[in-house]
Amino acid sequence: MTRPLPEDLWPDVRPDAARRLMAAAVESFASRGYHATTTRDIATAAGMSPAALYVHFPAKSAVLFAISRSGHARTLAMVENTIAEHADPVDAMRTLVERFVAWHAQRHVVARVVQHELDALPAQEYQVVVDLRRRTESLVREVITRGAESGAFTVPDVRTAARAVLSLGIDVARWYSPASKPSPTVLGKQYAELVLRMLGYTS
Repeated sequence: MTRPLPEDLWPDVRPDAARRLMAAAVESFASRGYHATTTRDIATAAGMSPAALYVHFPAKSAVLFAISRSGHARTLAMVENTIAEHADPVDAMRTLVERFVAWHAQRHVVARVVQHELDALPAQEYQVVVDLRRRTESLVREVITRGAESGAFTVPDVRTAARAVLSLGIDVARWYSPASKPSPTVLGKQYAELVLRMLGYTS
């Protein structure tokens, strides 16, 4: 499995230099940790001078925020689009988990950094990301609620079930690597079947 290119990870970010800095920051944060990484480390890895970073980001925390906000926003959009495509809650949940798990496997380094370094964000930026996470969880709860109301799902607590669904997908980033098997797509399908069983669905 080839590692995603910066333009694939952050297609909405301009210019290309900003994406290169974000990619370099991900690698540095992943190998050193956020607090041990300096702006010089990031700029050097991106092939730029240390001063060049400040043209695009006012501080190291701004780079982390850009990485985290983009990842969470794109995940939220994926969940929204998936739900809009499927009126049936079972189909919606199956496709949602397939895509969510594959996304975290394909972008495991970025996802790992985002999850591990969330608390390093300044308070205001942290709240922005937390809001995106809450909106994503709320949508997953809605799908589970519809499934429970239709009799397709049987869960003791919808909120707990939604968090379990999301946690399973997020945890993929912890252990997945380019050498892992199966592929992100196949893994997503396997996780989708596991989640449906967890939610009490029987075909």
